[in-house]
Amino acid sequence: MWLSSPHAHAHHALPEGCDYFFIENVGNLVCPAIYDLGQHANAVVLSVTEGVDKPLKYPVMFRNAELVVLTKVDLLPHLPGVSIEAFERALATVMPKPKLLQLSAVTGQGVPHWLTWLEELRGATGVQPSTKGSGPNSTSARNGV
Repeated sequence: MWLSSPHAHAHHALPEGCDYFFIENVGNLVCPAIYDLGQHANAVVLSVTEGVDKPLKYPVMFRNAELVVLTKVDLLPHLPGVSIEAFERALATVMPKPKLLQLSAVTGQGVPHWLTWLEELRGATGVQPSTKGSGPNSTSARNGV
């Protein structure tokens, strides 16, 4: 990873041509919540298989989030005792204004809402996509230039 420490400000080192930059927490849900990494927003991505207790175990992470993306919702019928309502109750205890987006990569549920949220965020922050054509998905990069 090219960030030197959790204290590094990610916006100072964005690659040219980068439209979005995601900082993924690797490990626990405590460390990233207490550091300013220069992010424009905090979204917590949580799988239904991780359990409804996560917001209660790691309240700082959820309290500082603008959005919680609950993934693998297609598995809910196979998880006895796990429900959207249980996640909503847990979030309501730790988040001032809980906002929960249900998402399934298998069925596509919620994907358009996730993309809309990202676009609205970009518009609200004034960050515009790069037009320099030098990102990893640009035409010149695909052509090996």
